[in-house]
Amino acid sequence: QVQLVESGGGLVQAGGSLRLSCAASGSIISISAMGWYRQAPGKQRELVATITRGGSTNYVDSVKGRFTISRDNGKNTVYLQMNNLKPEDTAVYSCNAGVLHTTAQGYRYLEVWGQGNLVTVSS
Repeated sequence: QVQLVESGGGLVQAGGSLRLSCAASGSIISISAMGWYRQAPGKQRELVATITRGGSTNYVDSVKGRFTISRDNGKNTVYLQMNNLKPEDTAVYSCNAGVLHTTAQGYRYLEVWGQGNLVTVSS
């Protein structure tokens, strides 16, 4: 089995910073794209940022210039550095990864989600 374990959420004042981490573990062969999503209360989940295995990144317009996504392929970990946080960034942040992993029958590609981590930004 494969799982993603997140850490780093919490409460911060507006203008502050937080760093989220998401580590994949299990019988992993390789990980393709990794990303961060968020869902604010009463709103739909939105894509925040993605990063390919080669390091190409993409961001939603509202976080450009403030958030940075990065990954360590050797550690199967993706990070989200969040600077100049705003109250509207308050949400549950979840990581996502496309994982090729071994099974008893051979191998399988699976999209895996982290457990979600609450980020609260106070004004």
